[in-house]
Amino acid sequence: MRRPRIGVDFGASKIEVAALSPDSSFLFRERVPTPHSYDETIAAVVGLVKKAEEMLGVKASVGVGFPGRIDPATGFVQDQTALNGHPFDRDLAQALEREVRLANDAVCFAVSEATDGAGAGARVVFGAIFGSGVGGGVVVDQRPIIGANGLAGEWGHNPFPFSDARDLPGKRCWCGQFGCNETVLSGTALAEDYFGPGARDASSLPALAQAGDARAKAALQRHAERAARALAQVVNLIDPDVIVLGGGLSNMEHFYTEVPRLMQKWQFRGLGRAELRRANYGDSSGVRGAAWLWPLEAADR
Repeated sequence: MRRPRIGVDFGASKIEVAALSPDSSFLFRERVPTPHSYDETIAAVVGLVKKAEEMLGVKASVGVGFPGRIDPATGFVQDQTALNGHPFDRDLAQALEREVRLANDAVCFAVSEATDGAGAGARVVFGAIFGSGVGGGVVVDQRPIIGANGLAGEWGHNPFPFSDARDLPGKRCWCGQFGCNETVLSGTALAEDYFGPGARDASSLPALAQAGDARAKAALQRHAERAARALAQVVNLIDPDVIVLGGGLSNMEHFYTEVPRLMQKWQFRGLGRAELRRANYGDSSGVRGAAWLWPLEAADR
């Protein structure tokens, strides 16, 4: 009998735990605020997993998505939460008395959508998140490519490609570099393009453009061109079958009406045919993908 799988989506403000049946439906789902201390965080995750297992009546595999990576040199988490500087995978595995699989939350998004979401049936899937930040993950045959240093798919902190005089030298990114994709493609970048420095919310731009605001139309068109350049570079590098878009900006129509056409200009000899698709599961992809870090045959062991 196939065992259920438990996914944990860890964020700065909330921890979500969900149990998936073998057919990927939710059997249990609960959220709690993220504690401020590391020990309390471990206790919160353990408590949620045990609560789920009490309801399930069986011990399950556990996968965790979090907004960072594990440094292979030290084994410590590198992110901006209470996990930073701790061997979270080892400590959680010890507390739960089983192996635990961890991955970046963008990777979990890509795994979820590649397994039974918008990228289901495709061999190579790139998941691209456009939100307050820009992230990504690579999945091949429904398994994530993590990389030797846990950096595979981290396209938000690659240099913005095919730049010209309008783009240089680029803004300084929080990561310390200049001109990262995130600095021109994030929701903050789009908001600042229209509203000016300090703006953060770009959600009103499509409505403004629809109402005839020429400046909003121009800002969305610039964003479409920039997204096309950055995604064309992904196509040139890994040649995915499908690119699944997630994050708050991904519901904006210019990604689907303008970006695919514009990408052809920067893809090698215009040969790329990667299909852009809207994510199926939205905010649920993180916790679903964390559970899917254990495929069925592995979760049964």
